[in-house]
Amino acid sequence: MIEKIYLANEGPYDASGIILDDLKKINYFFGSNGSGKTTISRAIDRSTTSSGCKLSWAGDSPLETRVYNKDFIENYFDAESNIKGIYTFGENVEIIRKIKILNCEEDEIKDKLLNLKKTLNGEYEVGGKLNERAVLELQFIDDLWDAKKKLENLKDAFTGVNNNKANFRDRYLVEASRNTSNLRGIAELQKEANKVYSSSLVRATTLTTHDDSEILRLEKAAILKKKIIGKDDVDIAALIEELRNSDWVQEGRKYFEKLEDQCPFCQQKTDAKFKQSIEAYFDESYVADLATIDHLTANYSKASKDLIEACSSSEIVESSYINQEAFFKDFTALKHDLHKNMEQIKAKKKEPSIPIILTDTSEKIALINYHIKVANNEIKENNETFDNLALKKSELASQVWRRMLEDSKPIYNRYKKEHGDLDKAITSLQHKIGAAKKNLELVQKEIRENEREITSIRPTIDSVNKLLKSFGFTNFHLKESTNCGFYEVKRENGSDAKRTLSEGEKSFITFLYFYHLIDGSFSPDGSTKDKIVVFDDPVSSLDSDILFVVSNLIRTIFSKMHSNASSVKQVFVLTHNTYFHKEITFDKNHSAKKIKRDEKFWVIRKTSQRSEVQSCEDNPIKSSYELLWREVRNRPPSDTNIQNAMRRILEYYFKFLGNITPDSIIAKFDGQDKMICGALLSWVNDGSHVTADDLYLVCTSSQVDRYLKVFQRIFEESDHGGHFKMMMGDDYVALPEELSG
Repeated sequence: MIEKIYLANEGPYDASGIILDDLKKINYFFGSNGSGKTTISRAIDRSTTSSGCKLSWAGDSPLETRVYNKDFIENYFDAESNIKGIYTFGENVEIIRKIKILNCEEDEIKDKLLNLKKTLNGEYEVGGKLNERAVLELQFIDDLWDAKKKLENLKDAFTGVNNNKANFRDRYLVEASRNTSNLRGIAELQKEANKVYSSSLVRATTLTTHDDSEILRLEKAAILKKKIIGKDDVDIAALIEELRNSDWVQEGRKYFEKLEDQCPFCQQKTDAKFKQSIEAYFDESYVADLATIDHLTANYSKASKDLIEACSSSEIVESSYINQEAFFKDFTALKHDLHKNMEQIKAKKKEPSIPIILTDTSEKIALINYHIKVANNEIKENNETFDNLALKKSELASQVWRRMLEDSKPIYNRYKKEHGDLDKAITSLQHKIGAAKKNLELVQKEIRENEREITSIRPTIDSVNKLLKSFGFTNFHLKESTNCGFYEVKRENGSDAKRTLSEGEKSFITFLYFYHLIDGSFSPDGSTKDKIVVFDDPVSSLDSDILFVVSNLIRTIFSKMHSNASSVKQVFVLTHNTYFHKEITFDKNHSAKKIKRDEKFWVIRKTSQRSEVQSCEDNPIKSSYELLWREVRNRPPSDTNIQNAMRRILEYYFKFLGNITPDSIIAKFDGQDKMICGALLSWVNDGSHVTADDLYLVCTSSQVDRYLKVFQRIFEESDHGGHFKMMMGDDYVALPEELSG
């Protein structure tokens, strides 16, 4: 079945278009000539390839169509060639029974196929495994995108997929299948990213390391702990030791030598023996130890100065690879110890007899060296990165993706499971659909083979001629042509009747021809295929008796559809004939106020700009008189039909029901209103009842309102205002006081 029809920029339908949805098995369309009925029939026939015409099929399974409109008549009866034969069933009961069984089997497979497709594709773009998978895909994409935001500071690693969610998802799935990089922390990755993706990355110079072995050796020198005193076997030694003033005496020696044997402390003259004792006490060993102290002092001072200068150099102080705060703290502590040790060494030099122990600076020097070593390691990594930047970026990107995979593992695992389950279900459904299609093809092939055995074009000839004769069309008949597979229309004398048929004769025989095509085919097979049938104004030029026959034949199709005994699955009836519409929709078995569930009514209305299609809750055509009032009540009114609708109401109500003198009514109007009133009452001069299209008064949309007011006044001036109010119902609006009588 067709579920929806969309039409735009076709016939009288403008760019805004119309949508016919909620279509039923039987659909009735009522509209005036030129309103767009044939455009709808052509859309169903798919005789237009315009992008403005779209059909939506149930289960996405198009059916064959049989469309009766003026195109059908032109193609099969107005052409120069003979009429194409219609193949229908013969009398072989056994094969017909077999075909019916196969048809039932075909319907079962189609139902199964439709349900499988609904399960797979959903219905009306809702539900279905494919849609579930699509929704899952979209949710997965959004979830990954949200997870990516947690690594926003590492977005350089996602270069190429930062601006497209779908591309990011695709790359993610590739990484999930092959990424085996080391798992690193975000802080660690961020630190490396700051370096790898830095625009200021340059090659760095390795920091100079300092040899601290000399300082450490000097700090452990034995001389520092030694009590440096004179020779103990000299006679003066006992006195010096007792007084513990060896350093004092050694200091006085400098002045003793300058004063030429005069004691620098008591100013007394000493003898030669005292001088010999002093010199003997401070022997060469003592002097050598003092020299060692002097040498150590100089060396330690130089080593300390060199170390401090090295640690204070610009390459150290300005290096971004050193933790300056920690380095300065440790360096300050080292300088303090070096200064303290230097002071102690100086004290030792002044008082050699006092042993000293210097502060061990090895740990603090080791800390300084550690800072430099760490910095140099980073410089080495920096230089390796600089020298292999492309590789480093690739490795880092892979590690960032590995981090992304780890952090989003719950999202991926849930997606993978649900996606896998859906894939299995979809694959299973696709296999079942494929198998059902193959079974359907086999059954349909068998149906066609059986149809070929019993179909021929002869039964159609017999049936059409029987119907023609029964309704008084005896001066022409259908005959099999000498051209195999075709018909001819012949007179009783054997002459060709096709070109000389009256409009009524032509309309009736073309309808009968189409009617048999519904259950037939232009080929020996295909008669029982499911199909959609369209009747577009099939009663043109027919008198009332034949119109009644056509209506009954169409209702026979409806009856078979209701009992599921027909290959016709959906019907569209389009007409402008109210009598035919009433006949075709008549059902004695149900209330006129309630339509069947498989029926739908539509009204096509045309204004000067466009056509519109409105669905109706019930049958919109109660009577032709009520239909005319519906035109008057419609808002906005049709500026092409409203005048004739008003004229026909006046004609029916006043002329046929009487009680009006037209001249007396016209006399109550003045000016342009008088002219309008006269135009609306023009039936007085016609002398008889006329059809809806026999009088057309030129009226622009701006004049319609004036016509309506004059129309209302005609009723009120003739004392029939109550009837006008009743027929207008809720749409009734009283005229302004200045316009009323």
